[in-house]
Amino acid sequence: MAAASVTSPWLLRKAFQALAFSQPLHTNKHLSFYGNLCSFPFQYPLRSSGLCHISQVIKGDNDVLLKGVGDKSAIEEVKHILDTARRAATRREVFHTDFLTPPVLKESMIVLQKLADVKAVAQGGYPQAERCRLSIGHSEVLTNDPNVVAAINISGNFSFQPCSHGDFLGAILGKGIAREKLGDIILQGEKGAHVLIVPELVDFLMSTLDKVANVSVSCTQIPLLALEYEPPRTQSFKTIEASLRVDALASAGFKISRSKLVDLISNGDVRVNWTTVTKNGTTLKTGDIISVSGKGRLKIGEINSTKKGKFSVELIRYL
Repeated sequence: MAAASVTSPWLLRKAFQALAFSQPLHTNKHLSFYGNLCSFPFQYPLRSSGLCHISQVIKGDNDVLLKGVGDKSAIEEVKHILDTARRAATRREVFHTDFLTPPVLKESMIVLQKLADVKAVAQGGYPQAERCRLSIGHSEVLTNDPNVVAAINISGNFSFQPCSHGDFLGAILGKGIAREKLGDIILQGEKGAHVLIVPELVDFLMSTLDKVANVSVSCTQIPLLALEYEPPRTQSFKTIEASLRVDALASAGFKISRSKLVDLISNGDVRVNWTTVTKNGTTLKTGDIISVSGKGRLKIGEINSTKKGKFSVELIRYL
């Protein structure tokens, strides 16, 4: 059966669906949130091992699945994705989400991996993509990677007026396209930017976007393989700490006082693996990623014990 899309095939209807007045880590080895065309083969034993067929999920089971969502702000979106998985499995069709933020993607993966007869494919267009779309279908139907991400090159003379990520995003949103229809924006310096977008809005954006800030631009569609991106720049250093608590390591990594870090945690401005941290004493481990609003991101590298019973921790700061 052909894959079913949640959007209409007609450009005009597609454009209206995307107008601004619309509403809006650690997992097992099968999961990856940044891979290009990453497949998540959730084919496990049945309920005896804690997994179940989606067709068996009733309201009570649904509530149990959602109870495991660590980021409470993502619950409604995860619930919608779970409902989509139910429809996909029972109808034996394939449905596609809009672009999801990393927290919603992570929480959705944790829920979907508990379903025996659902397969999901996450695509962001390139390996380091943060915003990805999920294609969800019955494991017997979703047998290849759907074509659900397109790329547009926005070019112009930015030599004398460099434009930021916010400038490009604002210009696109100003055309009435909703944020969830857009993936990552990859800056290209003086040349402009590459933008990931849902395929059905490619023609609409190319025909309407003519300026970013005060710079005249032209838009052309490019294949995903033509995307130009660089691995993130990082700076590594080591710190010696008495514990592996998030307040200790984040304080050292972002070079701010521990009391200030505690305040940021209290305000909900600190995330670990995209989930908001609520406890100062949350213990970290190698591979964890700490995000602090306004400060950036930090990855926990190698951890070793010292002779004095402390921890030598490698901190990798994203620049």
